[in-house]
Amino acid sequence: MASEKRGQWNSSFTFILASVGSAVGLGNAWRFPGLAAKYGGGTFIFVYMVMMVVMGIPLLMMEISMGRKTQSGAINAIGSLNKKFQWIGWSSTINAFVIVTYYAVVFGWVILMALISSKFAKLTGNPEAAGKLWLETIQTTGNTDGFFTASTAALIALVIAWIFIYICIRNGASSVSKVVKFTVFAPVVCLLIMAVKGIFMPGGMAGLVKMFTPDFTQLATADVWIDAVGQVFYSLSIMMAIMFAYGSYLPKTTNIARDAVIIALSDLGVSLLSSVVMFTTMGGVGMLDNMSTSGVSTAFIIYPQAMVKLTNSGLFNACFAFIFYFCLCTLAIDSAFSIVEGVSASISDKFKTDAKKTTVIICLIASAISLIFITGAGLAFLDIVDYYANNINLVFIGIIETIAVGWFFKTGKVLEEINKNTKKFKMPKWWFFISVKVIAPVLLIGFFAWNMYTLIAKHHGIYGAADGYSALANVVLGWIVSAVVVFFGIFFSIYEKIRFRDGRYDPIPWDECKGGEEIREE
Repeated sequence: MASEKRGQWNSSFTFILASVGSAVGLGNAWRFPGLAAKYGGGTFIFVYMVMMVVMGIPLLMMEISMGRKTQSGAINAIGSLNKKFQWIGWSSTINAFVIVTYYAVVFGWVILMALISSKFAKLTGNPEAAGKLWLETIQTTGNTDGFFTASTAALIALVIAWIFIYICIRNGASSVSKVVKFTVFAPVVCLLIMAVKGIFMPGGMAGLVKMFTPDFTQLATADVWIDAVGQVFYSLSIMMAIMFAYGSYLPKTTNIARDAVIIALSDLGVSLLSSVVMFTTMGGVGMLDNMSTSGVSTAFIIYPQAMVKLTNSGLFNACFAFIFYFCLCTLAIDSAFSIVEGVSASISDKFKTDAKKTTVIICLIASAISLIFITGAGLAFLDIVDYYANNINLVFIGIIETIAVGWFFKTGKVLEEINKNTKKFKMPKWWFFISVKVIAPVLLIGFFAWNMYTLIAKHHGIYGAADGYSALANVVLGWIVSAVVVFFGIFFSIYEKIRFRDGRYDPIPWDECKGGEEIREE
């Protein structure tokens, strides 16, 4: 049962469900299929699987084991290696906070589409009108103008989203344990229903063939490898403070090596299932060439166009639309509340504050900031913040975190924690060491350098200039946000050292951490 000192998962199965729920999100449902379409189906799937094995699984094990060993969120967990590393945890936590401010808005949009899905009944056979439904509902300009206008419908959906997030996370591991038993299985059932429907549609098999047909020429391009690495990172929720928090609620008897592999394979399975749904449905309505790597465009513009072409029955199309967006709701909510939990656990563990009060404060502040993304310029603002938070901040955090663990700490101690309770399967030393010390830092540095070169040399530091994004919006929502993530992490570490010289908030050194309490498996 749960420890009195710290909330814990009531079983390894619950932990796996919660972690799978965090890992499996909207990126699996729309970005993975879009990238598969962009890079020749089977080619991207193959590269993604390679990146998951050589980097994703080892780093997932690393973060979970550090959370369990230290029984703390990201700041203290990384700081336990060396107090000087605390700023890395701070940067990870701040960046996760930035991500949840707009991820909640996307969750709200999904809720909104589910609520208005009945409108698809009257739009049957009119894909042009269906493609405009979402844009007209949220009243966006599509660029950085229109900041002083807002959609009432989008505001209501955002409020609902934040209420759901708080309800799910209000009691930490305890409330999450209850929620994930539904939210993890529900989308899988929905996706299975939709996959069967898609396969038996005329043209559905053509979509399936395209999904698995490789284009080997793509293997020679850098983009497919870079995008696969980014998808693995974001999909497995690593470098986002989440897995430290989830690992910190584990008992010391947990088999981390086994559970991490189950989480990763489950995440891959849902990505493939989502791809089957997307490819077969698009093939069935003759829109295979319309798939986009933009998840927002695919889910809210392209897919509605496909829905009204499914059948001649408006009622059926509306029901299908509701099932699809309900499925996305259950995918989105796990990821959304897991990010909040990662931030809350990291801060409350750092300053020994009440976890519930910390969660309330984080939700209130984040929800207030979220309001800028439901203005007329909100879609453009969200796109800018998302680019900098993921393509730059997340990768930079990955670089410094792997270097800290791989080169400035005894990596074998982390591996020992991973393999503590394994009997049949152990994480091999050569696999873990090569990944953490070499492959991950090198690939992430390459990914980071490529993004910076593209942004600065090719686009003069302005992301989305062709879409009407202004230089001012890039500076405020992009470069300044990235600077805040990095420099505030350093600032907080320095401030604590000066302000609290008695060391009251210092993380417990790694060798003095005892790990989780013993609990009974249920």
